[in-house]
Amino acid sequence: MAVTDPPAPTIASEVPETGDAQENSEAPREQANRRWNEILQETRVAQTGVQILFGFLLSVAFTPGFRDLGTIDRTIYVVTVVLGAAATGSLIAPVSIHRFLVGQRMKDELVETAHRLMMFGMVLLALTIGATLLLILRVVLPGLIAEFLVAGVMLYFALCWYALPLWLRHRAARDENA
Repeated sequence: MAVTDPPAPTIASEVPETGDAQENSEAPREQANRRWNEILQETRVAQTGVQILFGFLLSVAFTPGFRDLGTIDRTIYVVTVVLGAAATGSLIAPVSIHRFLVGQRMKDELVETAHRLMMFGMVLLALTIGATLLLILRVVLPGLIAEFLVAGVMLYFALCWYALPLWLRHRAARDENA
């Protein structure tokens, strides 16, 4: 241990809460297991949302009002259902991959692949939500109001889901280097 390294925690409650400090004190296997468990928790939240939304979308085609939709709205619906199916596939894929790779000592690859699928699935989920909102608001609101509201919501998603985490990561890296 170098002179500048902090002493290792002696009891579990003293383990640092920050990911970087925790990762530095973990063995590679422990780190991979922790990261996998974190991905599983995040996947559960995202899967629930996308499955509820996808179920709603599937039921829309069987409502009486669906027949009254014009070509543009039907196209938006088809795109929305395809986006929802793709989001569902991306967000459930880590479970399938884990089942195929369990016991193969490939946890690092599993974690990295699951991370990428989750990130892509979240993009697809945001697009699905935006397209669903567009479909609903075009039926309810006149003119371009629906498009402006959807653009605002999508901008909000982009800020909360992508820009904010990237800014926080950049700030943390800057603070670490200072």
